[in-house]
Amino acid sequence: MFEDLTRRTMLTGMAATATIAALPANAAGEDEVLPLWPGSPPGAPTPLPKPSTEQRSKDPAAPDRWLRGIDRPSLTVRRAANPNGTAVMLMPGGGYGFLALDNEGEEQARWLNALGITAFILRYRIPTDGWANRSTVPLADAQRGLRLIRASAKRYGVDPTKLLVIGFSAGGHLAGSLATRHAERVYTPVDAADQLSARPDLAGLIYPVVSMSAPFTHLGSRDQLFGTGADPKALIAASVETRVTADTPPIFLTHASDDGLVPIENSIALYQALLAAKRPGELHAFDQGGHGFGVRLPKTVPASVWPMLFAAYARRLGLLAG
Repeated sequence: MFEDLTRRTMLTGMAATATIAALPANAAGEDEVLPLWPGSPPGAPTPLPKPSTEQRSKDPAAPDRWLRGIDRPSLTVRRAANPNGTAVMLMPGGGYGFLALDNEGEEQARWLNALGITAFILRYRIPTDGWANRSTVPLADAQRGLRLIRASAKRYGVDPTKLLVIGFSAGGHLAGSLATRHAERVYTPVDAADQLSARPDLAGLIYPVVSMSAPFTHLGSRDQLFGTGADPKALIAASVETRVTADTPPIFLTHASDDGLVPIENSIALYQALLAAKRPGELHAFDQGGHGFGVRLPKTVPASVWPMLFAAYARRLGLLAG
């Protein structure tokens, strides 16, 4: 697994991940927020959901905020001090019931910024907050988010042919859905940005939910999207491993075999689908790591190197300089 990593890749990745604890949350400047939709989002309920933030950590140096009630989906921009033209849209997990903003958003943006990558943290809507077409609400936000980044490439100094996504857990399902269903019409176009492609150039899925069907789906994520008693055909159609086509971009997968929440069989199923379709991809399976580790694993745990592996893969694909 590690043979193809050059010494430069290892050292660069180690330096980047080592900076996470040292960097303040907004090292590159104040919050810059790009709303996804003009006015209310499509299919909005009345009244709109009430936003809330739950602070799960008692350590001010290690915040762990869970966001709920996303009423105005948006992209939070985290600019790199020395940008290289690559951008990553981050999709935090939370079982489609909340967004793990720090562990799977802000902390990820910091190591990406250290590599010169401009990060965009996607705050997507929660399906059960009363939105119409609840099963496709997160995908609509993801498609719109990537199109807005592509439309704003000059403004943010990014290359529109080097737009990557990384999703975690349920956010991994969203990243996989975007990679395989980027051309599916799930909302009515609202402006010129919607004429652009929503296809990412590389999708990173970290301990992802992949399948919506038995036997190894994550029931919480499935129920948030579809409720109970969903049509089996709809569940199959929302399973990422069933949607791989010749147009699917490269997919990077990381999972731990001791994940007690989302079984590793999710990643294995998607990797097998990539192989069957002769599409590029990587699967990195580790024996330890559990679920929801983000970049918080001790360096003695092998799964902690996944950011280096992701960066190395992006470089081999010509999507990341250095």
